Amino acid sequence: LTGSENGDIIRQLEHRISRLEGVLRLNKMITESGGKIFATNGKSADFDATVEKCKEAGGSIATPKNPGENDAILYFVKYFNTYAYLGIKQSLIPGKFQLLNGARLSYTNWYSNEPSGKGEE
Repeated sequence: LTGSENGDIIRQLEHRISRLEGVLRLNKMITESGGKIFATNGKSADFDATVEKCKEAGGSIATPKNPGENDAILYFVKYFNTYAYLGIKQSLIPGKFQLLNGARLSYTNWYSNEPSGKGEE
């Protein structure tokens, strides 16, 4: 293809992606923070099923790394009036948490006296 044909195809794809993102935003299915897209299907699932669905979609379970990403996740929690699983787990040291791959957390935003594992973290 010529350079202008490639440019036309890219513009068409960008337009289609923009429209699809708009529809998903209207339906409260996606939000964005720092160039990352956070998405949900709004359905309840267990942790393992959530991790798997994220992988199937080409992404990973959300792990907030800054206040903006935390707010993006909180957006869904408030809209759907439910909790959200995060990509973290308790380490071998009780009360300490880590990423699913074992790496240290670089950002936390726990409530006072949390995490307790009782849903109010």
